[in-house]
Amino acid sequence: MLLVLVAVLVGRHLQDGYRNLFVHWPPLFADWDPHVGPGTPAAVLVAVAVVAYGPSVAARLPWRWLLPAAWAAALAWTWSLALVDGWRRGVAGRLTTRNEYLSVIGRFHDIPATLHDFTHHIVSGSPAPWPAHIAGHPPAATLTFVLLDRIGLRGGGWAGAWCITVGATACAAVLVAVRALADERLARRAAPFLTLAPAAVWVGASADGYFAAVAAWSMALLALAVTGRSVAWAAGSGLLFGLTCYLSYGLTLFALIGAAVLVLGRRRVRERPVLLPVLFLAGAAVVPVAFTLAGFDWWEGYRLLVTRYYEGVGGIRPYGYWVWANLACSVLITGVATAVGLGRAGSLLARRRTAIPAEVRLALLVAAALLALLAADLSGMSKAETERIWLPFAMWLLPACAFLPRPRIWLAAQAVLALALNHLLFTGW
Repeated sequence: MLLVLVAVLVGRHLQDGYRNLFVHWPPLFADWDPHVGPGTPAAVLVAVAVVAYGPSVAARLPWRWLLPAAWAAALAWTWSLALVDGWRRGVAGRLTTRNEYLSVIGRFHDIPATLHDFTHHIVSGSPAPWPAHIAGHPPAATLTFVLLDRIGLRGGGWAGAWCITVGATACAAVLVAVRALADERLARRAAPFLTLAPAAVWVGASADGYFAAVAAWSMALLALAVTGRSVAWAAGSGLLFGLTCYLSYGLTLFALIGAAVLVLGRRRVRERPVLLPVLFLAGAAVVPVAFTLAGFDWWEGYRLLVTRYYEGVGGIRPYGYWVWANLACSVLITGVATAVGLGRAGSLLARRRTAIPAEVRLALLVAAALLALLAADLSGMSKAETERIWLPFAMWLLPACAFLPRPRIWLAAQAVLALALNHLLFTGW
């Protein structure tokens, strides 16, 4: 809480005095705009229901019903928060602005030719440069919305609904991984916190919510491969990991979480020392090979992105502020409960020889996600807007809340934070 307060005060001083942060309500990319909307009653109702009944329902519901129930609750929470801003501002208009993906769909009339020419339009001084989000991501991100348009799901409403619907499944994916790598008890304790995450404010509706789900399912399938009865899940995990890397350059850091999954499932890896990695790598090669054959060079795209990043506001925003203010953004998307849970995870790792093994395994998984987030922070390629960019990492920090006693109190704190953010600020992107 102190970190957030200092980030707000110092950020306000820097933005008012030097205009070098390029956000209106630092550290968040948002505007002060107290408001209510059609989603307000539903958001309050969902919050009250999950706080009152979430822990007990998660403890008793059969596992085969818990996953769809968690997804449905996360959908209700995300949709209601998005509709606090209204249909146009909260959903349909989010992905249609000049910097967003739908603004360039017309330039993909010939998909192979556009992919072959993609890197020629990344740097700002190039002919017809891509808008910020298109230039800042590999083309699979934009191509997703192009394909939605091609099958008849046109416009911002369908794009927003896609991001919310798919993004909400990240909750179920993380639960699958926690159950496989730690135990079912901890997964059940984490379920209400994943459902009622403050991160839902940004999942509805941003493409990063969709990215978070793809990355989460990649790790969930890998967890099933290293702990379940079939290593065939590794191929699906690899396929989704390859797609993840072509949705966002920064999500290659999910390899750190993947490494933790392999460590936690090392017994199965030793049993299949060749087959499991071969299946994963075969799956992981599909998307890179397809895009490479189409003419897109991932490494060249990233190199040009770095150039564009430092030619624009990324080269002006002060690293000395954002390297710690980014972490304040992370507090706001994961909540104070997660901060406390991370502290307990650290304590478990410090006394891992005497702690419950399942809890130590979950603490290790959460620590890997935190390490990936810190690596992204130190890179300097995520200065500001990390409340949206780091959604994929944030989903893997939330399970730390399984370590907390009195879950209803902490769930209430999470809900109040999300409702306050959504009703007091109009968030960007």
